[in-house]
Amino acid sequence: MGRRRNSPVNVLFGWVRRQSVKVKVGLMVMGMLFSLIALKLLVKDHSHFFVASEAIHAAGIMVLIYKLTTQNTCSGLSLKSQELTALFLAVRLYCSFVMENDIHTVLDFATLVSTLWVIYMIRVKLNSTYIKELDSLPLYYVVIPCAVLAVFIHPFSYYMKINRLLWAFTVFLESVSVLPQLRLMQNAKMVEPFTAHYVFALGVARFLGCAHWLIRIYDTRGRYVLLAGSGYIWVPMIFLAEIVQTFILADFCYYYQDGRGTNREAVFTRNG
Repeated sequence: MGRRRNSPVNVLFGWVRRQSVKVKVGLMVMGMLFSLIALKLLVKDHSHFFVASEAIHAAGIMVLIYKLTTQNTCSGLSLKSQELTALFLAVRLYCSFVMENDIHTVLDFATLVSTLWVIYMIRVKLNSTYIKELDSLPLYYVVIPCAVLAVFIHPFSYYMKINRLLWAFTVFLESVSVLPQLRLMQNAKMVEPFTAHYVFALGVARFLGCAHWLIRIYDTRGRYVLLAGSGYIWVPMIFLAEIVQTFILADFCYYYQDGRGTNREAVFTRNG
């Protein structure tokens, strides 16, 4: 056990926890930058980032399934975030089936089925362990703004315009679907371990999605932003949505890292 505590990884995390907030933020930004450079140099086909992102999201759902089946409790888990996830996945699955019908369709279907199972477990089997009072963010605060934004900003096409509107809706909704989960954890003043791993997986998945756009914009010297989309707005809005979700989840990942090896009940007290 002593050797495990003194492992290089634990020593590194211990050193990071002792640093000031500014130093931690700087280290996190540098880590993301170096990761971005490594992805740019090591991965030739950057479209694979989206496949990896969806696969990691599915892996995060598997973590939740393991928690629900082994611990028989849904404490610390937001039903509303799962419902938002199921909503954007269902709409995206329809759009993907109509417009693409490729590996993304398969991954979205698997993730949707798993998410629906999690919702069923929370609503039916483990409802007695679900603390509704802590899951307090109204869904219409999230869904309605995304729907309105999609009406005004979406990919331009006279063909299948309704599908383009729906696709834009999924992009915007996905970027904020984790907010009820973060709100619940802030209300509870704690980070439940398996739920933390799930949200951390979402953070990694979003970083890969954001990396795709950053590298694509860099490779075209910024021209891609101006050459695609309707009125030059759609692609920048996708990029902005990715940035928003990445920073939302990066905020959580900071506290997730800060809470390793410490009292998890105190992790969110500084952020609440």
